[in-house]
Amino acid sequence: MPSPYHSFRLRDPDVNPCLLESDASTRCMDENNYIREMCTTCFLKYKNCRKFWNAIMIERRRNEVKPHMPTAAEREKILGEMGKMPY
Repeated sequence: MPSPYHSFRLRDPDVNPCLLESDASTRCMDENNYIREMCTTCFLKYKNCRKFWNAIMIERRRNEVKPHMPTAAEREKILGEMGKMPY
C-alpha cells in the first residue's frame, strides 16, 4: 500500500507530468461504469504522455541536467516551443 507521502507526490504537478491525462482516464472510467473499452483514447493519451516525458527524463539524466524531470513551468515552456501536443 503506498504511503500518504507517495500519494501526495503523485498529485504534485512538478513530479507527475501526466496528471491531467491520469485524471482524464480515471474520470472516463468513473463516467462509463468501468468499461475499459470506452476509455481507450484516454489510456492511449496517458501512455503516450508517460513515454514522451520518460524520454525527456532519460535525456536530461544522460546530460546530467537536474532535476531529471522538468518542473511544471519548464514542461509548459517545452510544449509551447513544440507548437502542438506531442501526444
